[in-house]
Amino acid sequence: MDQDVAYGKQVSAGTRDLRTIDCNPDFWYPVAWSRELKVGKTIGTRYAGQPIALVRPVEGGVFALEDRCAHRQVPLSKGVVKGQAVQCCYHGWAYGRSGRCIDVPYLGKGKLPNGVRTYPCREEGGLIFIFPGDPALADSVPFPKLAQVANPAFKTRQFGPRVKCHYTFMHENLMDMNHQFLHRRQMGQIRSRLLGQDRGEDFVEARYSFARTGTHQPLAEALIFGRHRDLEGREQPVEEVVTIRTEYPYQTLTIVDKDGDMIMSLWAAYVPQSADQRESRAFGLLSVLRPKIPFLIDVIWPVLGRFTNRIFEEDREIVEMEQQAWDAQGGDWNVEVFPVVNHLRALLARCGDQTVK
Repeated sequence: MDQDVAYGKQVSAGTRDLRTIDCNPDFWYPVAWSRELKVGKTIGTRYAGQPIALVRPVEGGVFALEDRCAHRQVPLSKGVVKGQAVQCCYHGWAYGRSGRCIDVPYLGKGKLPNGVRTYPCREEGGLIFIFPGDPALADSVPFPKLAQVANPAFKTRQFGPRVKCHYTFMHENLMDMNHQFLHRRQMGQIRSRLLGQDRGEDFVEARYSFARTGTHQPLAEALIFGRHRDLEGREQPVEEVVTIRTEYPYQTLTIVDKDGDMIMSLWAAYVPQSADQRESRAFGLLSVLRPKIPFLIDVIWPVLGRFTNRIFEEDREIVEMEQQAWDAQGGDWNVEVFPVVNHLRALLARCGDQTVK
């Protein structure tokens, strides 16, 4: 018997390991929260190991440059914002929005050196996005819909933790609602029910409902969705439909009630930080429908925050364990039996960056 088969390793001739496929850079990716970048300041951030300086002039929108001075490679994020430019903190070389060097204090204007790379940049929904791929494609690539941030009927929470794993583990974790056993201490005893799925060239979608199999229900969940009880073996009606969709490279989760009205909307992007893409920063927007009772949402908001934080910490721990197992084994040994996840894995492989390093 083949040793890999004997130990449960799935072997597919000619199939590339999903965890070695990078994010496709030809999309809009968030790299910082708007609140992190003050007026007249610059900060450093990253996309897949690329150092990026974000600059917010006193007047005009945010712009993004390669985070290095062409002179001595000192980070421009340590520089000084002056007008529509940023000056390197070392010798005062100045770079404008185009990335072109526009001033070297001790040189004549006709002797200015080449500049640095610039990135298409947009600020929406409290996030700062860049387009790290081919800049000629930026205007033609659709910008994502950011949950219900602009809808006053919803209140939106931001979260952006760093996770030490490849971005594909994050997509799999949310798409596969069969992992609710992991959250039994937070969610109580519930069972997921797959209602249906769809897929296309750039998306995979799964729809679920949940049946409670124990009496415990978290307070935050009850306040938002209403009280759900164990029907002691009887078939439970579909009270909400949870739809999870990976529309490459973003992921969304929406919850609608039995009348089809939206209760909750989540938008998330998992942005690689390290060059090997085995560390990610999650940028998430969670929009919750405001209850009819005025100010009730503000009362329950801290409870909801603690609840969602505990859920995410459990998810973070498990996906980091998956990455550690991949590292120890030197490859992807997953034995996947859920068709939805297999479709998702095929999507991530197909749409990801096929460049072999």
